[in-house]
Amino acid sequence: MSDEGLLAGQTAVVSGGSRGIGRAVAELLGKCGAAVVVNGRDADAVEETVAAIGASGGRAAALVGAADEEAVATALIDACTGTFGGLDILINCAGVAEPQGSSILDISPAEFDHLIGAHLGTAFHTCRVAARLMAAQGHGAIVNTSSVAFLGDYGGTGYPAGKGAVNALTMAIAAELKSTGVRANVVCPGAKTRLSTGAEYEQHIHDLHRRGLLDDVTMQASLDSAPPEFVAPLYAYLASDLARDVTGQIFVAAGGFVGRFDRPTPSLLGYRDHHDGAPWSVEDLHTMLSTA
Repeated sequence: MSDEGLLAGQTAVVSGGSRGIGRAVAELLGKCGAAVVVNGRDADAVEETVAAIGASGGRAAALVGAADEEAVATALIDACTGTFGGLDILINCAGVAEPQGSSILDISPAEFDHLIGAHLGTAFHTCRVAARLMAAQGHGAIVNTSSVAFLGDYGGTGYPAGKGAVNALTMAIAAELKSTGVRANVVCPGAKTRLSTGAEYEQHIHDLHRRGLLDDVTMQASLDSAPPEFVAPLYAYLASDLARDVTGQIFVAAGGFVGRFDRPTPSLLGYRDHHDGAPWSVEDLHTMLSTA
């Protein structure tokens, strides 16, 4: 089945769309028929992506800037509605890597705030503007980018915290906007990009493995990731009407692997009716939790 025409007549914004996964997503959306506003911090990279989409027969416009800034996020949405006549799809791929070796032991408040802003700030500012427009028109698809790093397996501070916050924000958006016809989902991608190549990156992965944070399979997958083109189709699917019933989900895509995180639910460890019983004692809790 050809993806050509899958998004015909649709309009999209892709933050972080000038490089890596974002560029692969923007180019695929263009090939599927969507008109795309490409965003990134590097003007040359943005223009190169816009030109590539045009060379493939698609329509694209450029907007340079950091989407974690309110003014840029607003300009992105305005550029899409002003240039292409509407906004059907918002995809956030913008982000920055945690400094090599960064940990809670040495990161500065400024570095942490920068990481949170680049990930959670981008999602918040763009979604805040887009959600109002999409809810008013009764349809729209939002796809935010997270990472399996939110589990903490890759160490770090602001990067996993920001990605975990993106998950929570997206789930809240999906719940709040479900009745309006607006969908919101998350993709945790794994792909070889400029942020996941080079000697420093490889040393970092080997160090995490040595410390026991990554198992053998995860280490090998991190060192031998597939190109971004293997991840982009999941974004296109979630943006399309084929996924009209899919919202509030967190997906994983890495090479040929596609997965989904189950919604967290608490396991029952103990119960006491507060109307009839006293609060749990510390010893009660110790006995309960140590044998669970």
